[in-house]
Amino acid sequence: MFDHASFDAHEGVHLFHDAKSGLRAIIAIHSSALGPAAGGCRMWDYETGEDMLKDALRLSQGMSYKNAMADIPLGGGKAVIWGNAKTDKSPELFRAFGRAVDSLQGKYITAEDVGISVSDMQIVREETRYVAGLDEGEAASGDPSPVTAKGVYLGIRETAKRAFGTDDLNGRTIAVQGVGHVGGYTCDHLAEAGANLIITDIDQQALKDVSARTGARIVEPDDIYDAGADIFAPCALGAVVNEQTLDRFKVKAIAGAANNQLVMPEMGELLRRKGILYAPDYVINGGGIINVAAEISGTYSREWVDGKLETLMHTLGEVLDEALSTDKPTNRVADAIARRRIGR
Repeated sequence: MFDHASFDAHEGVHLFHDAKSGLRAIIAIHSSALGPAAGGCRMWDYETGEDMLKDALRLSQGMSYKNAMADIPLGGGKAVIWGNAKTDKSPELFRAFGRAVDSLQGKYITAEDVGISVSDMQIVREETRYVAGLDEGEAASGDPSPVTAKGVYLGIRETAKRAFGTDDLNGRTIAVQGVGHVGGYTCDHLAEAGANLIITDIDQQALKDVSARTGARIVEPDDIYDAGADIFAPCALGAVVNEQTLDRFKVKAIAGAANNQLVMPEMGELLRRKGILYAPDYVINGGGIINVAAEISGTYSREWVDGKLETLMHTLGEVLDEALSTDKPTNRVADAIARRRIGR
């Protein structure tokens, strides 16, 4: 564990197994310097336990950075459940996960993420109060995906302003990888702004729905990397900027909702050399956790959320500007700021 490549002085890595429900989960707490660790729970059918652990470690570190850059009083944590989100869910599994969260006594606050719905979190809530992103409750705000998508859309505009000299997206071609909750909402914003969309996903129905309402052109999953687009917006899983895809990109900017988009930090420098402006993922996609933070406070305010989102976009602009003026990769600039904010 302590010599794992993705271990970054994590404060706690907790493994949970419940034989009766089949729960296999990891809750990783990276930092609580700014407040209790908060981050969503992802359900994914990992190939190996090593893949699961790596995901938990990287995602929790990303949440520390994301929450710091969003300037909210939360630390960074993440939960991952090993299983097929379409076939392995059960109320018993989520109740077991709720007990796991509760055993940490507030050190970690969970919410929905990839493969997890608001209704799943409602079941988790039966076992613990350390849950956010719900439809019910005094300060409930529901699914944070629309707020994440709004931030991603605004972040794409901030990135376009630096890459093309204007944030006007009318007539720009944007390749969107993943049209689930966040990706789909992002496509709606982009289409309304006049962008031409190329989309892909493994969910054929989601593709048809988004294409029908936005006019997007559908391509096969692997073809999205070769798309003749201005901007690539990864909105599914991470590690999509890697040795195999780097030379295939024809875009001038990468800006999307996915976490851990770079397979390794060194990819940021390679993108810079290639002339591709990269919006660091944990900065551009921080809208959802801002929404969750408002709910956790107990007094949800949409005005506060919108104000924090505006500040976050200003922060993204500062990261991009510093990177461009110093010839440094954007991810390294963002990392340095985030680590200063959490005292590392």
